[in-house]
Amino acid sequence: MSYEMTAILMFSGMMGLLLTGQRVFGAIGFIAVVFALMLWGTGGSEIAFSAAMKLMKWYALLTLPLFIYMGYMLSESGIADDLYKMFHVWFGPVRGGLAIGTIALMVVISAMNGLSVAGMAIGATIALPELLRRGYDKVMVTGVIQAGSSLGILVPPSVVLVLYAMIARQPVGQLWLAGVFPGLMMAGLFILYIAIRCWLQPRLGPVLPAAERQVPWGEKLKLLSAGILPFFIFMAMTGLFVMGYTSLVESSAIGAVSATLAAAIRGRLSWAVFHTTVKKTLSISCMFMWIILAALCFGAVFDGLGAVRAIENFFLDKLGLSPWEVLILMQLSYLVMGMFLDDTAMLVIVAPLYIPLVKALGFDLIWYGVLYTITCQIAYMTPPFGYNLFLMRAMAPPEVSLGDIYRSIIPFVAVMVLALVLVMAFPQIALWLPQHYYIR
Repeated sequence: MSYEMTAILMFSGMMGLLLTGQRVFGAIGFIAVVFALMLWGTGGSEIAFSAAMKLMKWYALLTLPLFIYMGYMLSESGIADDLYKMFHVWFGPVRGGLAIGTIALMVVISAMNGLSVAGMAIGATIALPELLRRGYDKVMVTGVIQAGSSLGILVPPSVVLVLYAMIARQPVGQLWLAGVFPGLMMAGLFILYIAIRCWLQPRLGPVLPAAERQVPWGEKLKLLSAGILPFFIFMAMTGLFVMGYTSLVESSAIGAVSATLAAAIRGRLSWAVFHTTVKKTLSISCMFMWIILAALCFGAVFDGLGAVRAIENFFLDKLGLSPWEVLILMQLSYLVMGMFLDDTAMLVIVAPLYIPLVKALGFDLIWYGVLYTITCQIAYMTPPFGYNLFLMRAMAPPEVSLGDIYRSIIPFVAVMVLALVLVMAFPQIALWLPQHYYIR
């Protein structure tokens, strides 16, 4: 059997197992081990062993549990609730102000957490009931929560970008910086859309009643203190790292310790909060480690077949496609996979194939990491089976139907596609910051 046919069987076998509902790491790892033994006999077992050792030697992997712990500590201790109260008072007098404040809240949560699921949970449990109670259009605000939560995988410290960095062997710091301007640009586009839409149709986002708007300035300024601790956590973690004073792992440790101290300062560091945070951190961290291990094993076998070179020749030589046309096809495939899989699964499945191909086509892997992340954000919200759609359905109140959720994402997906096109057309949106700052 030719290597090309073996590669096709590997990929199709993996997709077939995933369709049966098996766990992602189990399906990928099983296919990798089976084909390794078939191709190289008992010596093929060394591939899985080498992948495990490579995983254990990745010092940057220590950042994952620390960042995840930080995010859950801030969420479980109620610091995110305080932030929303602050945005509620300061943005309430503006048409659509609470929706705009929700996007701002999502940016802050993203900068403290790095996981879109956490942003979705906070937005659906804190912001959504308040927005609906104050007469906001249920279709628009449902889209606001979904779009805002997607920023968690782009704005640093993005856990997804850490995973991409490990698999693509790129500096995490460079990827974080590359996600800053695209993430802020996308948040700005969301806010612009909400402001224009609510200005044209005030019924979609009414201003707060006068009684709620008439808050003394002293109390307003006091509410600003809700943002002080998160700001210092972010600056202590990311600022020191960007300036070169700390390494990536040291910064993640600072973030975890700072989040714990913040909860203690607010008097909310109880045993229940700590236990829940550690339990969720352990669960998510173990899941990520198994997935990375399976991805490394699969990638080693796939690369050993020479499959990447064969696919490159097929697209460029036999089909005569340009590098840009190949890149666009790759992004479209993410949109299709995003209907069924989450961002980590998508990265693991296609990383062995796409990342070497992108490098062979002459594109910057830092820039491509941002493209991948934005495309994942779009795929998350694409019907019929977008990951965020069903998360929202599980968390939304009964009056929000699945049809409402599907309709809600249409304008926001359009905004995200615009952001993707802008980053593709103007790579410096992503590359300017990492190119102008030295990162350890």
